[in-house]
Amino acid sequence: MTLHARILGAAAGGGLPQWNCGCTNCNLARAGEIPAQTQSSVAVSGNGRDWAILNASPDIREQMARTPELHPTGLRDLPLRSVLVTNGDIDHVAGLLVLRESQNFTLFATLEIHAVLGANPIFDALRPDCVTRAPVALDTPFELAPDLSAQLFAVPGKVPLYLEGAEVVTDLEGEQTVGVELRAGKTRAFYIPGCAKLTPALAARLKGADLVMFDGTLWSDDEMIAAGLSAKTGRRMGHISISGPEGSLAAFEGLGIAKRIFVHMNNSNPVLRPDSQERARVEAAGWMIGQDGMEVRL
Repeated sequence: MTLHARILGAAAGGGLPQWNCGCTNCNLARAGEIPAQTQSSVAVSGNGRDWAILNASPDIREQMARTPELHPTGLRDLPLRSVLVTNGDIDHVAGLLVLRESQNFTLFATLEIHAVLGANPIFDALRPDCVTRAPVALDTPFELAPDLSAQLFAVPGKVPLYLEGAEVVTDLEGEQTVGVELRAGKTRAFYIPGCAKLTPALAARLKGADLVMFDGTLWSDDEMIAAGLSAKTGRRMGHISISGPEGSLAAFEGLGIAKRIFVHMNNSNPVLRPDSQERARVEAAGWMIGQDGMEVRL
C-alpha cells in the first residue's frame, strides 16, 4: 500500500486572492505574479483508486474538477468513498452543500461536529439515503477508505466563529478541533490544518512521522493587525504562528519528521510569495509551502 495525498486547496478561509481584500498578496495573485490558492482541503488514498477528502471547502467543485483521480469513472460512479471534517469552520463544511447531488459517501466527524451540522437544517440537503453520517470517537482507529485507516485526536483550538460566545477559549482541547492520523501499510501521516499550539503530548504523537501537513495560517501572531486587515491576533483565532520562540518552526525542531508541509495559509502570509525572506526561512528549516495540486506519495 502507498499513501497518496493531494492538496486540493492550500489557503485558509477566503482563499488567495480573497474576494474583498486588496493586500499585497491578493493583488499579486490577481495579477498572476504569485499562484492563486483555493481553500483548505486534501484528498488522500491508500491505493490510488479509493479516495477520501479531508475538509469540504467552498471551492470543492473546482478542486475536484481539476483532480483527475476524483473524476467520475461512470455515469454516477466516483472514486470518492468518504469525507472527513476536522472542525465546524465554514471553510471546512460549506463544500458539503456542493456534494449534495444524490451521491453516496460516508461523512466522518466527531459527535460534537456532527451535532453542529445536524443543528442546521440546510445540511439536510445531504440525503440520509445517500450520505451516511458516521460519528467517530477520538483516539479510535477506523477505515476511512479501502487500504487507508484514520484516527482523530484532539488538538488545541476553538469553536467556529459563528458559535463563539462572550468568552472565547482559544486553546480548548476536545472534539471541536481535531487532527487526523493516516495509516497506509507502514506509512504514518498527519493532517492538522488548525492548531493553537504544539503541546508536549501532540509533539510526542507526531515524532518520527513520515508526513505532517500542518497549520501555516500566519507567519507572525500580529500579522493581520500590522497589515491593517483585522484586529485579531493569530492566537485569538486559534492558530499557532510559524515564526517566534513559540511558533511551529521552533516547536517542530528535533521531532524527526521526514516531510513537513504548511497548509491553510492566510492570504496575508508572506510565505505565499516565493521570493520572500519568510519563504526562504521556512524552506531552509526543511519545510515546504503547500500549493494547490501538490502531490505526495509515500
